[in-house]
Amino acid sequence: MSILETIVNYKKTVVQESKDLSPVKLLEQSIFFNSQPISMKEYLKREDKVGIIAEIKRMSPSKGIINDKIDVEQLSISYMQSGASALSVLTDTKFFGGKSEDLEIARKFNYAPILRKDFMIDEYQIVEAKSMGADCILLIAACLTPTLCRSLASFAKNMRLEVLLEVRTREEIDSHTNEYIDIIGVNNRNLNDFKTDIINSKNLFEYLPKELVKISESGITRGSQVKELKDIGYDGFLIGGYFMNQGEPGKACKNLIDDYKSLIK
Repeated sequence: MSILETIVNYKKTVVQESKDLSPVKLLEQSIFFNSQPISMKEYLKREDKVGIIAEIKRMSPSKGIINDKIDVEQLSISYMQSGASALSVLTDTKFFGGKSEDLEIARKFNYAPILRKDFMIDEYQIVEAKSMGADCILLIAACLTPTLCRSLASFAKNMRLEVLLEVRTREEIDSHTNEYIDIIGVNNRNLNDFKTDIINSKNLFEYLPKELVKISESGITRGSQVKELKDIGYDGFLIGGYFMNQGEPGKACKNLIDDYKSLIK
């Protein structure tokens, strides 16, 4: 069984437990539930920003603990002050060391689009995302049938949330893209063995729907890579592990943005 299959099977159990502990009616009482979401696709297209989605991630299945000594309030503010366009917050506990409170804290202290990064397989998780204060949800093509992907995306749009579809192959682009998707992201990380290579983003760009905002995910560590991918046509870049591996993730974010800007003067 691959890492992805293990995660999805576990997630099914977690979702059922969460439904029992926190029914939808309870989630709807959150102070964030009726707030107006902030558009991630608009922030990624802003000319005064580079398009960095800076991620808060304590650990991963491939690397184990990356950085478990973080203060979410301070880190989220630092990312935004460094010039990030948006935040991505891992809420999976078992495999990534995240929790819903991380996203709630980031929401409380930042006016910026926030992606709930998790393995979404059920409408309940979308209601959860709304109650946490998320503006956008992630749907991973490799986790979902095309029918379920479309159904979840439609449900998210009814909740006024934007949808980021993550793909790794041309086949996933063709089978899972639907009218409810706002942003499409090419994952440079193989979800079966977790190796990364940005060549995947280069190879797949021509097949991405022209009308969607496009991002490249994982394996980006240098301003030159951002420039190369921007020149191809990418609007945004989701970066987590690289920032979190540094002593000061917010400063690492600023350094990468400054590195990119130095190349376009």
